[in-house]
Amino acid sequence: MSASQDMIFELGTEELPPVALKKLSNALEKEFLAGLDNAGLEHGDIISYAAPRRLALLVENLATRQPDRKIEKRGPAVQAAFDSDGNPSKAAEGFARSCGVGVEELSRLKTDKGEWLAYQIEEKGKAAAELLPEIAETALARLPIPKRMRWGRSEAQFVRPVHWLLFLHGEDVVPCTLLDAPAGAESYGHRFHHPEAISIHTPAEYADKLESVGKVIAHFETRRDNIRAQVEKVAETLGGQADIDPALLDEVTALNEWPVAITGSFEERFLEVPAEALILTMKKNQKYFPLFDEQGRLMNHFITIANIDSPKPEVIAEGNERVIRPRLADAMFFWEQDGKQKLENHIESLKSVVFQKDLGSMFDKTRRVAALSTWIAGQTGADQTLVERAAMLSRCDLMTDMVGEFADMQGIMGRYQAQRDGEPEEVATALEEFYLPRYSGDRLPATPTGIALSLAEKTDTLMGIFGIGMKPTGDKDPFALRRSALGLLRIVREHSLTLNVDELLQQAENTLGTLIKEPDAKDQVRQFLMDRLRVLLGDEGVGSQLFEAVAAVNPGHIPDLEARIQAVRHFQELPEAESLAAANKRIRNILRKSNDAIPETVDASLLQEAAEKALYQILQSLEAKVSPLIAQSEYTQALKTLSELREPVDRFFNDVMVNVDDPTLRANRLALLQSLAGLFLQVADISALQQ
Repeated sequence: MSASQDMIFELGTEELPPVALKKLSNALEKEFLAGLDNAGLEHGDIISYAAPRRLALLVENLATRQPDRKIEKRGPAVQAAFDSDGNPSKAAEGFARSCGVGVEELSRLKTDKGEWLAYQIEEKGKAAAELLPEIAETALARLPIPKRMRWGRSEAQFVRPVHWLLFLHGEDVVPCTLLDAPAGAESYGHRFHHPEAISIHTPAEYADKLESVGKVIAHFETRRDNIRAQVEKVAETLGGQADIDPALLDEVTALNEWPVAITGSFEERFLEVPAEALILTMKKNQKYFPLFDEQGRLMNHFITIANIDSPKPEVIAEGNERVIRPRLADAMFFWEQDGKQKLENHIESLKSVVFQKDLGSMFDKTRRVAALSTWIAGQTGADQTLVERAAMLSRCDLMTDMVGEFADMQGIMGRYQAQRDGEPEEVATALEEFYLPRYSGDRLPATPTGIALSLAEKTDTLMGIFGIGMKPTGDKDPFALRRSALGLLRIVREHSLTLNVDELLQQAENTLGTLIKEPDAKDQVRQFLMDRLRVLLGDEGVGSQLFEAVAAVNPGHIPDLEARIQAVRHFQELPEAESLAAANKRIRNILRKSNDAIPETVDASLLQEAAEKALYQILQSLEAKVSPLIAQSEYTQALKTLSELREPVDRFFNDVMVNVDDPTLRANRLALLQSLAGLFLQVADISALQQ
């Protein structure tokens, strides 16, 4: 028998959940691989297969058995194993007996903690056929399945009923039964094209035979590439370009074993409806790929993927057209109905919709956001009149029939309706930007009005929810506060807004008024934002010590904080940095432990030692140089200038005793150190750079 052979494992089921298929496949590979490695079974590459009715793994060159292993058993310490005459104790005899040998056959193991009796046992490796069933069973049990189901009279549980199990190592069936399915050497093809059993003689022929005979493309990536190529080719023949959304492509791939692209169309009159609504229903409800012309306009064609190679594809096309037509007709009806009244007519109806029971209605929140966004506009230079108008209209599209039917149209519908109402274009655009960014990596609001509106919305939500004591805990974040915080930070950072964070939160707290119940809500939100910012900057290579060094001086706005971080980064590269950081940490400790009342200024007449006089003089000189640099936010140059302090600071600590008995002299020297630390603290607390 060969020392290694290929292995194929395939679990055949009812149609698996399409959105979970890839996740299940990845988890199966991970868990199966972990099982093989834990068992010490050497192997080559692993190829995963995932299709609607199967999860499979091909393991190349899998060892036919475990290698033999030498196991060293440790017994009692030599000191306790023999008496003073050298006779074995009961402990030594018992250990030898457990090993099946005499005491004289035991060896000795020397360690740092002493010498022990020991015995080496050679354990024969088990055959892979004995180990594989348990490895597979464990892997299946560990799959991320939120809710397992039973079927028929079986007690087995899985995400879907199991119908067959193909399990071969080489040409031999791995003898086992998993999820009530006995292992065999047969797979099954396409439900319609080839529902009969397909004999698999060797693992290597699995994928090719399943495709050529069974009409199933088992490999997920191959099937996805096949669908993409078909869609692009068909789109080209129609003179358009397909919107191949990656998530939709994955879902369609998970729905089909033998994909065939089919084209369909609908009446041009439906193109009068906002394109986003049509695209939404095509992609979300029907899993169609929309088509666009060279100008990026939606065409009245779509591409669907059939899971069958039909001799009459036109019948499939007609069926899909019949299904999509009522949905498009509904969208047109809602669009026409919503056009019969203006957005502003919905403002009063927002009073009947609760935002949060302790924070009032959507109308209440709208008024707060209008006040806060108008204040933000005053800080950022946006048009306050436009901002206030956009804020009052921002939630009105929630009351439209279109958004009632297509929830994902919120904001988008607001923009279209505002344009139809004749609102200023910036107001219309801001109604969509109000919700941006919706997710990580999403685009940001671009107009001044949209920026102010989005910031106000997120800030009010953060302050309001924290203010009533409902901050997120663990995985629970029902109001998506983490997403709001990250969105707020992205807007401020990427638009380089010099908004003072404390003032922004204070303004939001003032707007909420007596609704705030938590006395330290503002501090909690600020810390929440800083924690998110620390993670964001950490992903960009900013270490926690560097972040804390700058955050400690509480910069007024985020661009200023980032400018200081860059300055400290450059400072860390200077040869003087480590010594000065250590000196600042020492100064901080001295000042913290002191019980003296430290004067605000240094009395030059009290300086005695040459080193303290020299330090005082250079501090006076550098303060005159550094102050204008800091006023111009030239932090890098300021810290570079302060690096000149290394030698006089080192000399001071070598030659001068700070904690002398004379209280006046001691207080003056503490004032000198406080003045030194204060210069650095105008940029950052560099003592935090020390471990």
